Amino acid sequence: MTFTGDPAPSTPPPAPPPAPPGRGPRRQLPSFLVIGALSTLFYLALFVGLRQAASAQVANLVALAVSAVANTAANRRFTFGVTGSQGALRHQAQGAVAFLIALGLSMGVLELLDRLAPEASRPVEVAGLVLANGLATVVRFLLLKVWVFRGR
Repeated sequence: MTFTGDPAPSTPPPAPPPAPPGRGPRRQLPSFLVIGALSTLFYLALFVGLRQAASAQVANLVALAVSAVANTAANRRFTFGVTGSQGALRHQAQGAVAFLIALGLSMGVLELLDRLAPEASRPVEVAGLVLANGLATVVRFLLLKVWVFRGR
């Protein structure tokens, strides 16, 4: 056999490992929506309960903070498939950005209600918070997907 100087045929690079089952975009959005709905109910229940003893802004802050931590932890585990404690604190800190956006939106709605309808009923406050929370949910999903849990 003679050497012709031609390089040996190259082999294609190995295929990337398959994504973990159930973690693709088709499964992430439904999981995120279920967690979001449960988190919203939890947040609203906390808000209404706290509102009996605190101002709307204080009740909103506490209820949103508690529910945001639970929401980030649940999405970390069930939507994006991240388990274990490694990175959990960083994920919560990054999730705090989404919390601050939601807080700004909800505080803005409550302030607007206070100025335009100072005697607004609790159901009107809750309706305004549901709208603010809906917009914040879209922002939260995008932040979690492209920044906090990118590549999952």
